[in-house]
Amino acid sequence: MAKIIVVDETRCMGCKICMIQCAMAHTDAAGLAEAIRDGAKLQPRLRVKPSGRFGAPLMCKHCEDAPCVASCAKKAISRLSPDAPVLIDAKLCIGCRKCLRACPFGAIEVSRVGKTVVKCDLCIERIEAGLLPACVAGCPTGALKFVELDDPLRQRRREDQQRVAKEPAHAGKAEGPDTD
Repeated sequence: MAKIIVVDETRCMGCKICMIQCAMAHTDAAGLAEAIRDGAKLQPRLRVKPSGRFGAPLMCKHCEDAPCVASCAKKAISRLSPDAPVLIDAKLCIGCRKCLRACPFGAIEVSRVGKTVVKCDLCIERIEAGLLPACVAGCPTGALKFVELDDPLRQRRREDQQRVAKEPAHAGKAEGPDTD
């Protein structure tokens, strides 16, 4: 069964530790100090955005009928099975940015390295090793949970995705990298 990351906005204090954990999970550096010293171009695959009292992480929702997958002419965005996360193959990505415009959540960003795009991959390598996604493992308040996607949650998620996809406020917002 598919698993997703859910956010409890009432527990999130906007500390951005999830962003640091995510960036570190996607670098070869042994630690944050080493990454900074070596000038690594750290890039989290999620952003903490204003929401509720403090904020909440915004990341790829790994939509069941992902518009980013359909928008990619080079088939660089795909999933291996219906329950697998939506992934980007950087070798196939040509940086056309159609997926940025297609994503109703603004969860895809231009990579700081090269011309490709990046997004949450649910820390697929960590999951395969039996670990939690880095953001979930590092959240000091337990605001992030990695949960089974059961039928009621699937239905609510579908409804949320359809609602957000119809909102005009998201049109064109994901054109470039976030400057937070």
